[in-house]
Amino acid sequence: MHKLRTSAFFLMVLAVFGWAATPAAAQSILRDAETEALLHDMATPLIKAAGLDPDNVDIVLVGDRSVNAFVAGGQAVYVNSGLIEEADTAAEVQGVIAHELGHVTGGHAVLNQGARSATSISLLSLLLGAAAAAAGGGEAAMGVIMAGQQAAMGKYLAYNRSQEASADAAGAKYLSEAGISGRGSVEFFKKLQNLEYRYGYRPKDGDEFYSTHPLTGDRIATLQDTYEKDPAWNKPDDPQLQKRFVRMKAKLFGYMAEPRDVFRKYPLTDNSIPAHYARAYAYNRESKIDEARAETDALVASDPDDPYFLELQGQILLESGHPAEAVEPLRRATRMTANQPLIATLFGHALMATEDPANFKEAESVLRAAVVRDRENPFAWYQLGTIYAANGDMPRARLASAEQQSLSGNMAAALMSAQAAEAGLPTGSPDWVRAQDIEMQARAELERRKKQR
Repeated sequence: MHKLRTSAFFLMVLAVFGWAATPAAAQSILRDAETEALLHDMATPLIKAAGLDPDNVDIVLVGDRSVNAFVAGGQAVYVNSGLIEEADTAAEVQGVIAHELGHVTGGHAVLNQGARSATSISLLSLLLGAAAAAAGGGEAAMGVIMAGQQAAMGKYLAYNRSQEASADAAGAKYLSEAGISGRGSVEFFKKLQNLEYRYGYRPKDGDEFYSTHPLTGDRIATLQDTYEKDPAWNKPDDPQLQKRFVRMKAKLFGYMAEPRDVFRKYPLTDNSIPAHYARAYAYNRESKIDEARAETDALVASDPDDPYFLELQGQILLESGHPAEAVEPLRRATRMTANQPLIATLFGHALMATEDPANFKEAESVLRAAVVRDRENPFAWYQLGTIYAANGDMPRARLASAEQQSLSGNMAAALMSAQAAEAGLPTGSPDWVRAQDIEMQARAELERRKKQR
């Protein structure tokens, strides 16, 4: 699931799996309704404690199995799938989010001149010796820093000691004001320290990264002293959040890890909800549809009213070539989540895949609502354009194509589609104005790329 420039077909495949990619930086962004809801609920008390509006702050899941998180300017915190995999509790991830919010409120990404000169994004300064972060590629493992990458990493991660101390202090403050124990934060720091020892990387004299970042052990001692004095230190973790976290973690592992590793971690003798979740995704990736359906059916049998189980059931049915059977579970899931746009998009796709014109009107309604709530979903625009074309509304079909192409980074095609849409839409209408906006955006981006050559 690479966030590099993706084709419409690839986006379609991703959406069918319940995830999607969006172009940004150099990695993939994973989209899943259940995961996004959990991350939002985990972060909301911290965001409020930071004096920010939860509706304006995004917690974004990145498809990279290196242990990492980062900010890149604006009000967004990016969390790698590898960090979720490494964490044992929701509280550990909340500790990371709190620290990153400290960078957001401190404006550190904006002040970071090293990040400005780099071509990608700044990385989690919690990770000492994180060569997985070197140049943002995600292909390296923890602590494996190749010769020549250290200097680039030092410029790339220009957070200095005062900024790190500021983010640590701010994160501790946000956890305290949210009534969340700092134990998770300390436990995750210790995990990072163990990873550092495990891979045997030690700082050398003159190492630019280490010269500007506090050592892990020092930060653990300072933070633990701060957290232990906080009234929330002995407060138990939220059991419902933890239950949801374990479930989401298994789901993510089933999607990201090699199937053999999934079946090793979640053997067939394990009949827990997380195990069924992980195996369902692993089987689906191997195109073992019968086995995937069996795992999904077990989930639905355990709770027939869980919208995310219904979503997965519909997804597997759709994948196995039974769109008509997928419609009802996806319709129920869409209604139960108040038209959650990712689920609604999958529902709209199932309606279209039936190839029954009687379903097209409902599909159009569902998908129009989905793009209103989430305009940055290329697959939703792709499906909506297909419906408009089927109905003979070519100007809006071209506008939907322009939206999808722009989000996918295909600016040349977006420019052409926007111009075609503009020519056929009523002058001054909202759709006509939007076509003009995309046209100007595409022209500007193409000109920027031309200057960079």
